[in-house]
Amino acid sequence: MEKCMSLIIEKTKNDDKDIEAYVESVLQHGQHDFAESSDVYDAIGPILESSTTCDSGLVEEICEEVFNILSGLSINDKHFVRKLDAPIYIAQIKKQDDKTGKKNAESIWMAKQDKKSLVDSKKLEKAEAKIKQKQEKKSNTSQARTESSSSPVQMEASASQAVNRKDIRNEMQGKNKTKDIHIENFDISFGNKVLFEEANLHIAHGRRYGLVGRNGLGKTTLLKMISTRGLAIPGHIDVLHVEQEVEGNDTIALESVLECDTVRANLLKEEKLLQSKMEKDQSQSSLLSEIYTKLADIEADKAPSRAATVLNGLGFTTAMQKMPTKNFSGGWRMRLALARALFAKPDLLLLDEPTNMLDIKAILWLENYLQEWPTTLFVTSHDRNFLESICTDILHLQSRKLDSYRGSFEQFLATKDETLKNRQKEYEAQKQYRDHVQVFIDRFRYNANRASQVQSKLKLLEKLPKLIPIEKEQPCVVKFPDSAANLSGTALQLDEVYFSYAADKLVFNGAEISAGFDSRICIVGENGSGKTTLLKLLCGTLEPVKGVRHAHRNLRIGYFTQHHVDQLDLNVSSLELLENRFPGRSQEEYRHQLGSFGISGDLALQSVGSLSGGQKSRLAFSILCVPRPNFLILDEPTNHLDMETIEALGVAINEFAGGVLLVSHDERLICKVCRELWLCRDKKVSSIEGGYDSYRSLLEDELKRLNSN
Repeated sequence: MEKCMSLIIEKTKNDDKDIEAYVESVLQHGQHDFAESSDVYDAIGPILESSTTCDSGLVEEICEEVFNILSGLSINDKHFVRKLDAPIYIAQIKKQDDKTGKKNAESIWMAKQDKKSLVDSKKLEKAEAKIKQKQEKKSNTSQARTESSSSPVQMEASASQAVNRKDIRNEMQGKNKTKDIHIENFDISFGNKVLFEEANLHIAHGRRYGLVGRNGLGKTTLLKMISTRGLAIPGHIDVLHVEQEVEGNDTIALESVLECDTVRANLLKEEKLLQSKMEKDQSQSSLLSEIYTKLADIEADKAPSRAATVLNGLGFTTAMQKMPTKNFSGGWRMRLALARALFAKPDLLLLDEPTNMLDIKAILWLENYLQEWPTTLFVTSHDRNFLESICTDILHLQSRKLDSYRGSFEQFLATKDETLKNRQKEYEAQKQYRDHVQVFIDRFRYNANRASQVQSKLKLLEKLPKLIPIEKEQPCVVKFPDSAANLSGTALQLDEVYFSYAADKLVFNGAEISAGFDSRICIVGENGSGKTTLLKLLCGTLEPVKGVRHAHRNLRIGYFTQHHVDQLDLNVSSLELLENRFPGRSQEEYRHQLGSFGISGDLALQSVGSLSGGQKSRLAFSILCVPRPNFLILDEPTNHLDMETIEALGVAINEFAGGVLLVSHDERLICKVCRELWLCRDKKVSSIEGGYDSYRSLLEDELKRLNSN
C-alpha cells in the first residue's frame, strides 16, 4: 500500500493529507474487489480528478499502475492471510450455534459480511468537504475569468459528452483508423439555454448530411463545437469549417486557393530549396528526384487548373482570380473561403448556409460539384432544393435531440410526420403504463402486507426509460401590416437611368423599370451585376447620374437588407430596441409588433446578441414594419431564415396588400410569390419571358458550356 500511495502522490503532486488518507482508506478496504484497472478508476478516479490538476488520461494511467501493484501482492502477505492457531471443526461449531441460539464470535459458518463501512467516516467527510471547496474555487475562478474577458453578448457555448475509454485508448495508441464519427450522449448549452440534451450524432464517412431545424435551436453552435473539437472527435480526422472570410492581403486569389494544398506547397518549397543547393552540391540530385516523383504522384501540375475551375464556378472571372485578396469585399472573401475548402477536400467539410453568399448560377454549380464530393459533408441550409440535390441523409434537430433520416430531403418530409406520430403514441402508451403503476403504489403505499410489492413497483418505475414528451413545433408567424388599401397605379418608376460609382465604372446604361402597388417582382442576376444598386436607386438612397426616378406621393417604402440586421444593437432586448427606436407607445403595441414576426414571450426579453441569425432577421422585419409601409423592397430576405419561416414569409408576401420587389436566390420563394422576373445583365434591366424556369434553363446551358471548356 505504501508503494501505491507513493506512486499516487508523485504522479498527482498532491500535498493534501486528508485526500491522501481518504484515497488510502478506499484502496485498503476495496482491493479485494478490484478485478481490473477500471475498478480502481471507478473507486478513486473521480476523487483524483476533482481534487488535483490531473486530466482523465493521466488518472487512468495512475489507476492502471496501482492495479498492477495490487495484483502483484503475495498471497502470503500477513495483511491478507491470518494463520489459525488450531484446526476448526465446522460441523461442531454449527451444532454449538444451533444449541445455544447465539452466534459464536469465532464461527465462520454462514457468516454474513458486516455491512458497516470500513472507511473512516470523519476522514470521508473531511475529504469530501475539501473536494467540494476546491471545485467551488475552480468554478468561481472560471466564472470570473469569463465575466472579465467577455460581455454578456459574447457568451460562449459549452459542451459535455460521454466518452468511451476504449476508444480513447485506441486513439492514443494509433489503432483508430476509421473516419466515421460517433458522439454519444452529449449536451450543449449556450448561457442558461440548453440546446442539446443527451443527444447522439453518428456520421458515416463519405455521406452528405443536411442539418435542418428551426432558428435558434443550435445548428450553428453544433457546427462550431465540432470544428473547435469542443465535442471530442477522432484526432486523425481533418475538419474544415467555412465560417470566416479570408483575410485580405497581397496574395492573389488563385494562389490563396493553392496554398490550401499544404502537401503540394511544402513539396514545392523543398524543391526550390534543393535547386538552390544544387548549384553548389550535386549530391542533392537524388533528393530532388524524390520530390519530383511525389509532385507527379499528387498531380501537382494540374492543381492550378483545378483551383481555377473552382473559382470560376463560384463566380471569379479570370481577371478576378489574379486580384489580391485585399481588393475583394467581405462577400467575395467568403466565396474565396468556400473555394479554399472545396479545393482542400478535408475529411469532414462543415458548411453553414453556403448559399447565402452565392447567386443562383453559383448555387447550381455548387450543387453539381458537391454531388461528387468524395469525403464527408455536413451542411446546414434553408434552401430545400439545394438540400434535395446534394444530401444523402437528413438530420432533424428537434426537442434538443437529433433524428437521423436516410435519403433525400423529400423522403425526410414524407417520413418525418409519421415518425413523430409513432413517438407520440409510444409516449402516451408509456405514460399510461406509468400512471397505472403509480396508482398501485399510491393505493398500497402504507399497507404493510403490500410493502414488498410496492417496493418492487418503485424499482420497476426507476428502471423504465426516461419519459420525454414530444414537443410540438409552433407555427411560424410572419404578418405584414395592411396599409395599402385603395392605392393603385405606379408606385415606383425609373426612366432612362444611368448610374456609375466612378467615371470609368458604369453600372446601368439606360435602365427602365416600373412597379405598381400590386406588383410581385423578383430581380435576378449574378453577383456584381447591380441588383442592390438598383434597389437603392428605387429607394432614393442613390441618385441617378442621368435619368429620372418617379415615386407615388403616398409611397411608404419598407426596405429590408442584411445591412440593417448587422446594425442592430446587440446589448439590449428586442422589446427595448423597439422602445428606443419608436418611443411613446404602449408595451402591448411593442409586443404585438414583435409577435407578428414570431418574437414573443421570453424571446422578446433576451438580448439581441443572444438571438440566432434568423431571429435577428425577423426582428429587422418587425422594425421596418412599424411605420406601416405600403411597398416592400426586400434584398435577400431569406438569408439565415429557417424553412418554416421562409414558407410563412411567402404566405405573408402573397397576403400583403401593397407592392413587393424582391432580390432573392431562393428558388422556392421566387416561384411561390413572383409574377415578374427581371434580369440585371450587361448594364441593363430586362424582363424574362417564361419566368424562373426559363432563367434556370439559361444558367444550366451556360454551366454546360463552362464545364465543356
